[in-house]
Amino acid sequence: MRLERMSYNKFKIFLTFDDLLERGLTKEDLWYDLPSVHQLFHDMMFEATDELGIELEGVLQVQVHLMHAQGMLIVVTQSDVADHHIEEDYVEMNVTLDECKEMMFAFSSFEDIILVSQHLHDIHLVTGAVYYMDDTYYMQLDEHDLLEYNHDSIIAIMSEFSSPTTVTSHRLTEYGKVIMPHHAVKNIVKYFIH
Repeated sequence: MRLERMSYNKFKIFLTFDDLLERGLTKEDLWYDLPSVHQLFHDMMFEATDELGIELEGVLQVQVHLMHAQGMLIVVTQSDVADHHIEEDYVEMNVTLDECKEMMFAFSSFEDIILVSQHLHDIHLVTGAVYYMDDTYYMQLDEHDLLEYNHDSIIAIMSEFSSPTTVTSHRLTEYGKVIMPHHAVKNIVKYFIH
């Protein structure tokens, strides 16, 4: 489980599907086993308050994004407690759940894309698309191109250099720039490494 504070009242949690399995849950449980999901959220909020030093109270807006073959990204926003007349130590969670179908990763620099491309090329993965929007680079890996690869290995490599994201290729195409629409790994290695 990875935690990252985004602002004074907002943080995100990323769990891989392996993290969920370690906690005794499957992807299907997230849709159908509400008591287990409730316990999972309770445990994650406790871990987040401990690790990030956040005092959670009042109303929490919890957005859960199931990310195809990657895991689960949870964005938690705490409403300003002063705006609510709520008992102390009371926490209410408003949870929304959606599912992302793309494998999309966000990079802080193009150098990180070059590094990850070298690792992917070393295992003979040469596909992918690269985008740029709002000072962030994105790499999309197509599920069909990954059929012969171990997803956990690919996600482990990508996680070393990037973060999973819920931004879609449609949004990036419309509001950002398409840098390499096809065979990004192959082209990056060709032009920046060899």
